[in-house]
Amino acid sequence: MNENNNNEIEQDVNHLMQIRRDKLEELTKNGRNPYEITKFNRTHVSKEVKDNYSELEGKDVTVAGRIMAKRIMGKASFCTIQDSVGKIQSYVSTNDLGEENYKEFKTYDVGDIIGITGFVFKTKTEEISVHAKEITLLSKSLRPLPEKFHGLKDTDLRYRQRYVDLIMNPEVKDTFYKRSQIISEIRRILDEKGYLEVETPILNTISGGATARPFITHHNTLDIDMYLRIATELNLKRLIVGGYDKVYEIGRIFRNEGMDIRHNPEFTSIELYSAYEDYNDMMDITEEIFRKCAEKVCGKTKITYQGTEVDLGTKWKRITMIDSIKEASGIDFNTINTNEEAMKIAKERNIEVPSGKETRGNIISLFFEEYVEKTLIQPTFVYDYPIEISPLAKKKKEDPRLTQRFEAFICGREYGNAFSELNDPIDQYERFKEEIQARENGDDEAGMMDEDFVNALEIGLPPTGGLGIGIDRLIMLLTDEASIRDVLLFPTMKPLNEK
Repeated sequence: MNENNNNEIEQDVNHLMQIRRDKLEELTKNGRNPYEITKFNRTHVSKEVKDNYSELEGKDVTVAGRIMAKRIMGKASFCTIQDSVGKIQSYVSTNDLGEENYKEFKTYDVGDIIGITGFVFKTKTEEISVHAKEITLLSKSLRPLPEKFHGLKDTDLRYRQRYVDLIMNPEVKDTFYKRSQIISEIRRILDEKGYLEVETPILNTISGGATARPFITHHNTLDIDMYLRIATELNLKRLIVGGYDKVYEIGRIFRNEGMDIRHNPEFTSIELYSAYEDYNDMMDITEEIFRKCAEKVCGKTKITYQGTEVDLGTKWKRITMIDSIKEASGIDFNTINTNEEAMKIAKERNIEVPSGKETRGNIISLFFEEYVEKTLIQPTFVYDYPIEISPLAKKKKEDPRLTQRFEAFICGREYGNAFSELNDPIDQYERFKEEIQARENGDDEAGMMDEDFVNALEIGLPPTGGLGIGIDRLIMLLTDEASIRDVLLFPTMKPLNEK
């Protein structure tokens, strides 16, 4: 669209806005300012009227909503209003409202919010409607709604003006109803299992619990820099030390990283911890959460995501990271035991190894990302991760170079991360020191030393299983959305005035 067309559209919008402001001024002069109304008593929403027509036919109801369409036909008109659950038509005539009120109704605009009282009936075309006896203007829309919301094409505008997106696109509203249902279902599952929902601080003096770059803010009274949390892990494990057997938190996480269709700087995760369990138990509960959430919002466990059928109702495949690499690439890291051997095979396969990552464990992870991750379409648990990329997971007794950790994959994406939690304070202290060394070598995603957490482990953390699931990605999967921005009501956006 060229600049001249943009200017013409802007002029048209400004003209229409002025007309609406003039109408508001006239209403106010006549003592009918809609903004002075503080309450309106509805008896029904649109869906209730339609679902209960046989009981409500001929009876008076009061509904309210936004005008989405109007047809003026002399002394009688039709309008359609939209509320939170759907739309309903109303028949409006001068005989029922009186000449003055009908004249005022004709000045109402698409976008205005009105209340209607009248009796329920069916039109000649069998459409359930409300025969209006009284209409009240509840809010004047001073800015016109788009006739065909161009946000369908302009996704940037849809995300910036989500309120318009929700008005014009009912399927978008449905996605966020499902989001709420999914979160409620997760809570129900865990509450029934005896988990306690808790809240932990968003602001922390140490950034830890994950490998990620934090946001930094400043506390004026204490005159110290603080970090927005990148995970809830360390505080939740403190609560297990304190004597709770099962805890979980659903909350916002903040990571100062890139943005794409799978990543937003702030997102929602659930982390849960259960004493006396391990990562095998966490696999079981992951399967249950995904299966029951699918049943709740999709009504089935076989779903389609972006054209691919996924079965969430069967037992998920379980495979070690090393075996998955062997299946996909033919390289068996069980036969590669030194950093030098790993670097050699990485060079042969043209795997670029970042500076500071020249270890067998890091190279195993790079091979997995290159050869395996994108091939994991059906639900799969990949387990036994190298220690270098798992600073908070317990070592495997059989091979201390690996940890009791898994990630859950579907359609080539990671959906969950879990450990048999490291509860050895001496081991944890040494791993924190390694993280500090990595930070000093330029890795701004590496963790920090958390001496209080080590102190908590010294008090004693029982054997514990822990799990984290990306709520937004789960919602994307169950609503068949390709971008995380389509399941966030208000995704992070760059200001319009910044180039």
